[in-house]
Amino acid sequence: MTDLLNSSAYRSSPYEKLQQLGIVLPSRPAPIGNFVTHVLEGNMLYLSGQGPTEPDGRLYSGRVGDGVTTEQAYQHARLTAINLIAVMHEALGDLSRVRRIVKLLGLVNASPAFAEHHKVINGCSDLMAEVFGESGIHARSSLGIASLPGNITVEIEAIVAVDEREPMRFSTTAAAPRTASI
Repeated sequence: MTDLLNSSAYRSSPYEKLQQLGIVLPSRPAPIGNFVTHVLEGNMLYLSGQGPTEPDGRLYSGRVGDGVTTEQAYQHARLTAINLIAVMHEALGDLSRVRRIVKLLGLVNASPAFAEHHKVINGCSDLMAEVFGESGIHARSSLGIASLPGNITVEIEAIVAVDEREPMRFSTTAAAPRTASI
């Protein structure tokens, strides 16, 4: 892990890393209830829970451990990370303002016998580390629950420490086409 964190890939800007991964940030998904996608308070950005939503609005649903595999749900958590990053971009104007991903809370719509919640939420954690390098390594909780809105497979929220400097504006369309579809 130390060699990976010291590699030049981890010193790239978040936008360069997204481009290398073939990810184009979507528009942030709209809230499904009476809340906002984020709250910026001082140098802390609080992100509301996001789910595995494709840019066309399609959601991945089902119960992990009962029709949805750990590997499929890992990819759903990775897609959810892309949506969280899209909210960060909209909120901050410049992903380089992300000082650290402080904490993730991952919820898995799981069958009662399912015991690999941590492996599912690794899909989000792994992408945060790929995009933000050492600043993407965070504290985390992963829980299995009986249901989620729309029967989605995962929901993840984040707390992010940010630099308070003025944002630079970057286009989210400059990267290659997004390949995060499942």
